[in-house]
Amino acid sequence: MESGGSERGEEAGRVALRERGEWRDVTPVAQNDGPSPVVPIQYSEEFSEVMDYFRAVYLADERSPRALALTGEALQLNPGNYTVWHFRRLLLLSLQVDLHTELHFLDRMASCNSKNYQIWHHRRWVAQNLGPQATNSELLFTNNILSVDAKHYHAWSHRQWVLQTLGGWEDELNYCTHLLQQDIFNNSAWNQRYFVITRSPFLGGLRAMRESEVFYTVEAIKAYPENESSWRYLRGLYKGETTLWVNDPQVSSVCLRILRTKSNYVFALSTMLDLICLGYQPNEDTRDAIDTLKTADMDKQNLDDERGEQQNLSIARNICSILEHVDPIRTNYWIWRKSRLPVSA
Repeated sequence: MESGGSERGEEAGRVALRERGEWRDVTPVAQNDGPSPVVPIQYSEEFSEVMDYFRAVYLADERSPRALALTGEALQLNPGNYTVWHFRRLLLLSLQVDLHTELHFLDRMASCNSKNYQIWHHRRWVAQNLGPQATNSELLFTNNILSVDAKHYHAWSHRQWVLQTLGGWEDELNYCTHLLQQDIFNNSAWNQRYFVITRSPFLGGLRAMRESEVFYTVEAIKAYPENESSWRYLRGLYKGETTLWVNDPQVSSVCLRILRTKSNYVFALSTMLDLICLGYQPNEDTRDAIDTLKTADMDKQNLDDERGEQQNLSIARNICSILEHVDPIRTNYWIWRKSRLPVSA
């Protein structure tokens, strides 16, 4: 049985429901807006007719193939009508429709309405009823959506649901790598990568993946140090292990490497600030690299250049002052950060 319903509403030669023999026994139910509607909506003739007939079958709880086809027409006209979607699900169950055909219907609906909540909710219901056999089709469906819109929230949310509910983890890390090869700035792909290494039943969790992921991320940072996503991902790899993050030489080393280039170093510098505030002891090379980032204008403001017990606090203040100048969008934030530093060590 074809679950997609009629698409006659899209055709130029659509036949009105009242003129179709199959609907002659149905009395349409008009929308009740009350005796004096304040702002009556000017629905199209087609929309009004379809919804009037839908109300008739809905109120009668008619579980028939024609009712299913009618929901298809109604959803073509208004894909956000949750009552129609709800009734369609009841019909699909009652009529024992092959839900694979329903996925085809949803493919067509999503082609023009991919950010409609109701479509994604219905698709999840269909996939859940199909079970693991729907895994590949759902992952492929989200692949297609994400190839057009890499930040598509609904597609990513659905993909994560599929992985957790139906499976398909085996190649997901490679998929994330592929997306990041296409666009290393794709923060959604970075987020999915973190989701995979922390949730996949095949990878052993964050601790098991940390070494290889730190290496991968450090290489990404070296290539594009201006990419905030990779810096945040690196920090996330030490979730719950702050001391390890502070003391891991790979973190401070990549910061120093970027600082020495004197370009695209905002995130390296802000990361160094966080490390110092958490107890990291910068070496002479790091202090020299930070000093070289001071400009003549900043020197005029008497930046701190303390030694001894005040040294780390002095470096932290200097970093905030540098960031005030080189990161103008967040100037007020860096001023605030400096104001939160202790007066003395």
